[in-house]
Amino acid sequence: MTEISNEILTAILETIDEGIHAVNGQGYTIYYNHIAAQLDGLKQEEVLGKHLLDIFPSLDVQTSTLLKVIENQEPIYNQHQSYTNIKGKQLVTVNSTLPLFVEGDCVGAVEISKDISRVKELSEKLVDLQAQMAKQQKPAKSRQQVQSKENGTKYSFVDIISQSKSMDQLKQLGTRAAKTTSPVFITGETGTGKELLVQSIHNASPRRQAPFIAQNCAALPATLLEGILFGTTKGSFTGAENRAGLFELAHGGTLFLDEINSMPLELQAKLLRVIQEERVRRVGGASEIAIDVRIIAALNEDPQQAVKENRLRTDLYYRLNVVSFRIPPLRERKEDIALLTDHFIKRFNYRFGKLVTGISQEVDGIFRRHEWPGNVRELEHTIEAAMNLVDGDIIHWFDLPPHFQQQQQPPTDDTSSFAGDWMEGLLLRDALKQVEERMIQEAMAKSDGNIMQAAKQLGIPRQTLQYKLSKLDLEG
Repeated sequence: MTEISNEILTAILETIDEGIHAVNGQGYTIYYNHIAAQLDGLKQEEVLGKHLLDIFPSLDVQTSTLLKVIENQEPIYNQHQSYTNIKGKQLVTVNSTLPLFVEGDCVGAVEISKDISRVKELSEKLVDLQAQMAKQQKPAKSRQQVQSKENGTKYSFVDIISQSKSMDQLKQLGTRAAKTTSPVFITGETGTGKELLVQSIHNASPRRQAPFIAQNCAALPATLLEGILFGTTKGSFTGAENRAGLFELAHGGTLFLDEINSMPLELQAKLLRVIQEERVRRVGGASEIAIDVRIIAALNEDPQQAVKENRLRTDLYYRLNVVSFRIPPLRERKEDIALLTDHFIKRFNYRFGKLVTGISQEVDGIFRRHEWPGNVRELEHTIEAAMNLVDGDIIHWFDLPPHFQQQQQPPTDDTSSFAGDWMEGLLLRDALKQVEERMIQEAMAKSDGNIMQAAKQLGIPRQTLQYKLSKLDLEG
């Protein structure tokens, strides 16, 4: 029975998609799964039965989390560790290490690891590039000469394409808020253009010539995010170097923290302290550095719900929520769809070398009926997809991505395709009724329910349209 249980246990451990490394009380490996071998760039047989320090010579009793846990008999959670294997491969992991007890005696330790080497490498490259940009900045000669190479941005308020009242008001209020140094809190669904608004505020502010730094808090594990934000001190953890964080790089400018509710609560507490005291201490450092940074935070959900569910600290929310903006989703400002569609067509005409002039009436109706869960970004990608397929100067329903085509019946303005499968078996009166109903629906959608405008589009009196709406049981 014991042999079967061991086989089952081994099978279970081998299915886990994280590295598992167990050693006995003397530091010799007793279990090492294939995921751990992949992370370390080794073979299981090269590690099993070998002493830990023989396989990872860059470690010692003080820096090895496994040996430290055996010595102290206390678990270590989410420890950031950098080390080199016997083949010289540099590794960066996040480890949780626990002592193994049998009848009260510590007989070894087990470690669960996640490899973050590539994430760390890319994150540090980004920080280094931002640091180089900050050093190379030159004062702009005029407000109009602020460019991305000077402060890390490419958008201003003129880039916000809109004709809706809600967006016009947002731009006006954003321009006013740009003149101050107060924190700004922005909410908006994914794809509404939060960073566009944030960059616009920065470029309309007195800080326009200073750095603009953006960080998505959901893009990095907490162990890396703390060092990226606050910087690191050499020796603060194995492999750590002296490195400035984003707060230091953004000194004098703006730091944009997106999806701030993804940041662990303990890190939110450290962020609050930095904001309140306007001083930052690098991870592992003893001294504090004065900073002058305007914080703009954003999230893609209701902040009150995030606070209620304990994913956003109440004190941090109220400290950041000095000036607050909500970017309305595209479905709440459908009057912007036509303007944005034209804007994106022009952009991709230039990029793809085409001469598309617009969209068909069917596509216009589809766009007005669609709820746009991905908002402006979804519309942009939809136009890009259509521009890859369109053959001519008009985008038709059959040029759209498949999920849009499923929403559309055969077109009404193409007589060559009018006798398609959809009319098969229909009497003339039934076919005419369907055509009439579809044209009325599209006219009402295009006019946003305005009967007078829809009647003009259809070329019939208003009273006639009202009668047909009632007869066809359509909403007016």
